[in-house]
Amino acid sequence: MCLIAFAWQTHPRWRLVLVGNRDEFHARQSAPLARWSDAPLIGGRDLEAGGTWLGATDDGRCCVVTNVRDPRDPQQGVSRGLLTTDYLRSDMGAAMHAKSLLQTAADYRPFNLLTFDASDAFYLGNRPAPKAQMVTPGVHGLSNADFNTPWPKTRALIGHLQAWLASTLDDGDFALLFTALADEHRAPDEALPDTGVGLERERWLSSAFIRGEHYGTRASTVVAMGHDGRGVMIERRFGPNGRFEGETALGFGGA
Repeated sequence: MCLIAFAWQTHPRWRLVLVGNRDEFHARQSAPLARWSDAPLIGGRDLEAGGTWLGATDDGRCCVVTNVRDPRDPQQGVSRGLLTTDYLRSDMGAAMHAKSLLQTAADYRPFNLLTFDASDAFYLGNRPAPKAQMVTPGVHGLSNADFNTPWPKTRALIGHLQAWLASTLDDGDFALLFTALADEHRAPDEALPDTGVGLERERWLSSAFIRGEHYGTRASTVVAMGHDGRGVMIERRFGPNGRFEGETALGFGGA
């Protein structure tokens, strides 16, 4: 993923509500959201490296990963997409997993990782050094920088999620969240971060939804996990220039 906002332990029905966009080269092959035949999880699948950017399990765990935008940092090491599948394939809770991953985090390509189980949530990263932080109840955001870095699109998505939380108690209507993920508004130049990719690219990447012929938003996803252990994941997929390619919704949990 490249843009995430989530509410942790703040809603009467949902212990986790997570919304995010996956931005990627359109030529990179991936499979849509599905139940995997070779692992006890649901998620999309990167067909190049075999991992996933976002997945969940019936025992109430969820995991999502982003890269770190820094062209000066070589993209070397183990594929970060395997971080999600390694967690979801295991039987570890978020706290035990965080302690274990700190020992090997430096071996992976630059990453940000969020892990959730029935009671705990963690943020983990490996730039500039391996780190782990327990997530407190509330609404948080993550893009291609450190946890809760206030990039304009991250702040905007957090605001949309907060508005949704304030306007709904227990229904399953996520239309407003998908509208927020489809926002193509670009931030003003004075609000842009400087990540070393140049002004024109910073402008292009500053919107929640990125439209492009070769690179752009490939999937918009909403995950809602209930306090009762049941949840739903909904994925909308897009092709070159933002062409809509399909939607999948899967329920999970209750194990």
